[in-house]
Amino acid sequence: MLKRSLLSSLALAVSLSAATLTAQADNEQYFPLQSYRVGPYAAGGTGFFGGFIDYLKYVNANGGVNGVKLTWSECETEYVVEKGVECYERLKKGLNGAPAAATNPLSVGIAYATLERSTADKLPLITINHGRTDSTDGSVFPYVFPLQLNPYSEVSAIINYIGQQAGGLDQLKGKKIVTLYHGSPYGKETNEVLQTLADKYGFKLTLLEVPHPGNEQQSQWLNIRREKPDWVILRGWGVMNPVALKTAQKVGFPADHIIGNIWSNSEDDAAPAGAAAKGFIAITTHPSGTNFPVLQGIQQQVVAKGNGDLADPKRFGTVYYNLGVVNGILNVEAVRTAQEKFGKQPLTGEQVRWGFEHLKLDEARLKELGALGLVQPLQLSCSDHEGGGAVRFQQWDGSQWKLISDWVQADRALLRPIIEASSHQYAKEKGITPRDCSQDS
Repeated sequence: MLKRSLLSSLALAVSLSAATLTAQADNEQYFPLQSYRVGPYAAGGTGFFGGFIDYLKYVNANGGVNGVKLTWSECETEYVVEKGVECYERLKKGLNGAPAAATNPLSVGIAYATLERSTADKLPLITINHGRTDSTDGSVFPYVFPLQLNPYSEVSAIINYIGQQAGGLDQLKGKKIVTLYHGSPYGKETNEVLQTLADKYGFKLTLLEVPHPGNEQQSQWLNIRREKPDWVILRGWGVMNPVALKTAQKVGFPADHIIGNIWSNSEDDAAPAGAAAKGFIAITTHPSGTNFPVLQGIQQQVVAKGNGDLADPKRFGTVYYNLGVVNGILNVEAVRTAQEKFGKQPLTGEQVRWGFEHLKLDEARLKELGALGLVQPLQLSCSDHEGGGAVRFQQWDGSQWKLISDWVQADRALLRPIIEASSHQYAKEKGITPRDCSQDS
């Protein structure tokens, strides 16, 4: 009798434990993280995913999203496409029954390789500040979101800034601009549109590729010295960036006429170049620094309690870390927006997609989030999965970044027909019937 009673109690305990786990999973929203913390691009990965995870922890410390707890797991990709695909397949199904909200690989190559998979799985693919430019057109790419800044907007804004420095876009005629780009899908993404801009404004464009990972650039910079361009646009990534600045100094090209793109704009890109980086200019969608209530909240409620994700606490508030926080805000606010329609509960990827397409962050909402000045105001829609398209310019003073411009907007009216031509060609090749975004609600 005693044995039977013990077995019954054990069975009841197991049953209650399983019920508890199910209840917990029933109130959790899951983020699969295809992260990279080793390899030549580890600085970007550790900073970005560190900020992203710390923001999720901060939200949980404040009750979650309308009571729904955020959870996540990581899979190391090393920024390798094949590993990124493996990680996607491993993580996409959710965790302990908690549904996946969105995937955030922070890699153009992995994004390209998983785009059709995530679309078939109805799981939003977030490519903040990068990815396929034509995925801005949500009528063709319903599950892909190049949030804030697509690659075409990035280079358009840079050309607009160079035009400002010259006294107007009409003064670009006859100027020489070299683009030094990373030898990857990411690096090559803007070559065609840069040529379109060169043809429109009359400047001479020279495109120079740097093979992955970018440790050797001597021949490219010797070509730049012979070319004597007015400006160099640096579309680098990882170790390529400080090597570019050091090599530029060796050949005598001034750092203050090199403009780094969105993946050449961090402390990890400039500081390792030492004195060669002083004067270097780069674009940014967000500032570095900790003078924002949301970051102060993360510091107090996560980092100070020993729960921060960064191995090096000195990186708190740096460009990559803050981008991770920004990305966390955008993902979480999409979930919150979707909850307004589908209920304050864990949501499917399809429901979170609706949240992204109806995401609106105005100054009032950003102030409530403690992120005013950290995140640019943006509004997404069925047809517009970018929502921003503006950058500011910053300059490295030898130890930190200083903002040197107001917001510079890309020429989105010029770019939109190019984007739609590309997206519609993709739709034709894949047999996709574009959505009618006029019917969106």
